[in-house]
Formats: sequence, C-alpha cells, structure tokens
Amino acid sequence: MGEVLERFFEQYEVGSTRTTTGRTITEADIVLHAGQTGDFYPHHVDREWCATQPFGQRVAHGTLVLSVAVGMTAGSINPRAMSYGYDRIRFVRPVFIGDTITVTAEIVATGDHAKDPARLGRVDEKLTVSNQRGEVVLALVHLYVVEKTEAAAASGGAS
Repeated sequence: MGEVLERFFEQYEVGSTRTTTGRTITEADIVLHAGQTGDFYPHHVDREWCATQPFGQRVAHGTLVLSVAVGMTAGSINPRAMSYGYDRIRFVRPVFIGDTITVTAEIVATGDHAKDPARLGRVDEKLTVSNQRGEVVLALVHLYVVEKTEAAAASGGAS
C-alpha cells in the first residue's frame, strides 16, 4: 500500500500536475487481462493473425491501458477522497507489447458535489497517458469525491 496522505477538498488546486514513472506493458499483462475479462479478441492475443493486419503486432486492450494508467496515479491513500468515475475516455493510439507508458495528471476543475455540497467537493483530474515516444495513447478525466475540511471538523475527523 502507498503512503497515507490526508488531503481535503480545499487543498486541491486547478492547474496542479503530477507525472508518474514509466511502466512497460508486457505480454503477460495482455494475457492476464484477457483471462480476467474474457476478451480474447485476436487483436490482443493472436500474434500470427496480427502480423497480417495494419499494425503488424498485438495491441494491448484499451481497458488494460486504462486500468494500469489509473493504478499508476494511485500511489497515496487519501481517506478523504474516493473515485467517483471516469469521463471522456479516449483511446488515442495503440499500445503494443514493450511500450512504456507514463501518466501526467492535472487538476482541471473543482466544485461542490451535487449530492451533498455542504460536506463534499468534486475534483476532476485529467489523465494524459503517453508512450516512450511522447505520443498520447489515452486520455480521460478521473472524477473524485473529496471531503471538505469543515465537514470533517464537524464530525471530529479533521486532524
């Protein structure tokens, strides 16, 4: 598990960014993901067939790249925040076996959470996933629900 980092809604700043270290996508990643999801589409698992196709090689599942990228940004545990979902997911370019991806995350919006605006805020973090050549391969917005400082203090939870 990662380090525990208490970060309340008011501490998120639009425009702040962070970048992960790299992670190389392997054949094992693709095989495991195919087994977990049941997606054995030949574009991912049939090397010989892929050799006859325009890319000429196997392509990582978009959902694999998405999962790995989101996981790469989850280094710290924040008990004040939780994932609320994902918007505007785009698989921009293929990721191949041996490609190394990095993720740049940028806070692009904050605001009150519609369901409980007195206690919760919403933070939108744009993830841009690039390969080793600097080409964008995936883009999405990760949505978070984050506890506000005043709400935590009222419940006795602020440190």
